[in-house]
Amino acid sequence: MSFMRFAGLGLHQAVPDAKTIWLYREQLKQAGAIEGLFRRFDEVLAAKGLLAMGGQIIDATIIAAPRQKLTLEEKATIREGGTPAYWSKAKRAQKDRDARWTLKRGRAKPKAEGTQRQAIQIAVPIFGYKSHIGIDRRHGLIRRWTVTDAAQHDSRSFPALLDPGNTASRVWADTAYRTKRNLKVLERRGLSERILFRRPPRRPLSELQAKANASRARIRSGIEHVFAVQKHRMALFVRTISLARAQVKIGIANLAYNFARLAWLSTRAAPA
Repeated sequence: MSFMRFAGLGLHQAVPDAKTIWLYREQLKQAGAIEGLFRRFDEVLAAKGLLAMGGQIIDATIIAAPRQKLTLEEKATIREGGTPAYWSKAKRAQKDRDARWTLKRGRAKPKAEGTQRQAIQIAVPIFGYKSHIGIDRRHGLIRRWTVTDAAQHDSRSFPALLDPGNTASRVWADTAYRTKRNLKVLERRGLSERILFRRPPRRPLSELQAKANASRARIRSGIEHVFAVQKHRMALFVRTISLARAQVKIGIANLAYNFARLAWLSTRAAPA
């Protein structure tokens, strides 16, 4: 029912099936329309006075895709940018040669009860793409975004995510973005870095760095809300094949998030 209301469909009208929606996304891909739609929506935001303000927060998350059943030889060929010569046309159309494997790192609590052991570091293999976004701190709207394979390091997309239209100069990001290259980019653009400090090998952070990290992490965590909404409420998962289609799928999800965020911001601005 919520989809019908959004699409303006009455109870007597047919709801588009999965094939119709797939064809619609395919037309968006062929027309290269997603970036244009984002620009149009930015114009709507500007008209409503929702300019990018307060600085910007940058992060990335992995969007899973169906795992590919490939031999070691096929995997090696694809990693080098090729396609196995013996694949038929039908098989080529069914295999995603752009998605990549990576390790998603995290922490797990010890299973033994009554212990005071520290959380265990774990690395979970995951296959798919990576969604990189930049939001403005004031409104929490996605202002810049890009999509890569899951294996690409977060820091490589950093310059493309910086929004020159943000009215404040501060940029928050986690430790993955603290590279000499990215710090130089910020300096050249006159932006103020608020990137978390990395802990040196076998040494703790200084007291000043630890305090700075605590303050920066509180602000940076605001971007996690975006990914939580997309992964849990939207159940974002890339079932299409190719990076170009993944860009459309994730781009639409980013637009949908901004639509919902705008609706929420409108209720906050409305008089009681």
